[in-house]
Parts: sequence; structure tokens; C-alpha cells
Amino acid sequence: MKKHATCLRRAALTCAALLFTTSALAQDEERSDRWIVDLGTGIQATPKYPGASDVSLLPIPLLNVYREGDPMPIEAPDEGWGIGVLNRSSTFNIGPSMRFQGKRREEDVGAAVGDVGITVELGGFVQLYLDPSLRLRIEGRKGLGGHEGWISDVSADYVLTNGEDYVFTIGPRLRIADGNFHDAYFGVTPAVAAATGLPAFDPGGGIWAVGASAGLTYRLSERWGVYGFGGYNRLVGDAADSPIVRAFGSRDQFSGGIGVFYTFGVNL
Repeated sequence: MKKHATCLRRAALTCAALLFTTSALAQDEERSDRWIVDLGTGIQATPKYPGASDVSLLPIPLLNVYREGDPMPIEAPDEGWGIGVLNRSSTFNIGPSMRFQGKRREEDVGAAVGDVGITVELGGFVQLYLDPSLRLRIEGRKGLGGHEGWISDVSADYVLTNGEDYVFTIGPRLRIADGNFHDAYFGVTPAVAAATGLPAFDPGGGIWAVGASAGLTYRLSERWGVYGFGGYNRLVGDAADSPIVRAFGSRDQFSGGIGVFYTFGVNL
């Protein structure tokens, strides 16, 4: 299973790289042939699964591709990988979105509550700038494998940037999911209740978390830059009431990471 998980992670990261590269190339084919590439990595701590009290340490893939002379891309740290089909400078944009959710194992929980497989979430986003410093974004994705649920992330970000040296984003988050997602991570079937002593619990769909996220991309020099982010989600509703969360997890979900990237130009 570890080998399978590694392959899926590599596939997801490869798809992400292709999405970013294709997006950049598609923005304006008739403009300059020189493109800027920010490439790097780092480390991040994220909850092992939705509702977990422990975190996993994972690498951060850092990749941006944009035309020379264009401003640095504006991206929040918790948004899905995606391609805006309209020009990057547009106040309104739409496009596909992808995210990856790792496996939940019974040994991660500490009880025989059942495994949830690796999930690749595919869908799309709608994005609107109310002004240059305020961005609204909605993502909707379907889980393939794993939780098999529909999920949606609603975000609002205050954006601070000078276009060349730094991009800072911060704002509130609303997490919504259907019954399949809730059942996978927060439900307790009668069989699981009999095996663990937990009360049976059949959650419905709806809002499962509220929180906030902040991210900073800062260029230290012409060649080098740093990236960092922090986030917090508070489980609410049926997710917060889940016997699994109450007995083995936490309603408070923290995440954060830091990385470094190298900048170079290419002619295409």
C-alpha cells in the first residue's frame, strides 16, 4: 500500500506541474517568449486526516511559471491546483481544480474504525476579485477513491503584493461536504460501534469546518525566495460531534509549512 500511495502522490504532483505549466503557456501565446520559473521545495505539517489530533510531515512542491514582466502569481496556500481559463489579470476566472487527500489508517486513529483510502479530488473553481486586494473563490471537487464524497471550499482573501517581490494572502475559510465525506471520516456504523464500544453515529452533509489561512511568498534576491504558510480549521456540526473525533481526534486542525525556491528564466 505504501508503494501505491507513493505512486499516487507522484502522479498528483506531476499533474500539478503540468497544470501550472500549461496554464502559464496558455495565458498569452503571442507575447514574449521568455518565461520565469520559480522551483523549490520545503516541509509542511498537516493533519493526518480530517479530524486527526496528530500531524504528518510532508514535502511541499513549489512551482510557478509565468511570463517575464507579469506580476507574481497570487495563490492561497490551501487552494487546489488549477488552471484559470481566462487571462490571469481578469477580475473573474474559472477553471479546473485538483487536490489530494492521504489515506486514513486504523492505526492512525487508534481504533478499528475502518480505513479510508487515498483520494484524488477533481473539480473546478470560480474566482472573483471585488478589488485588487480582495479575492473571493469557491472550489467544488469530487473524491475519486477514498471518501468518494463531494466537497466545497469557500474562501475570501485579503491580498497584499507589489507584483515583483512578495505576495501575502490571509482570510477566512468555510468547508462543506456531503454525506459520503462525513460518513468516511466521522461516521460510526453499527459494526464499528460493536467492535470499538463507540456509539453509532450517522452524520449528514453540510458545513464541517470553519477557519482561516495565510501564506507569504517573498523574493530574497533575483534568484532565491522563501515561502511560508499557516492555517487553522475548527470542526463544527456533525464533524465536531463525531464519537471518533471526541475519543481519538481533535476539533482543532492546525497546519503550517516553510520552503525555499530558486528562480530562473527560460525561452520558449
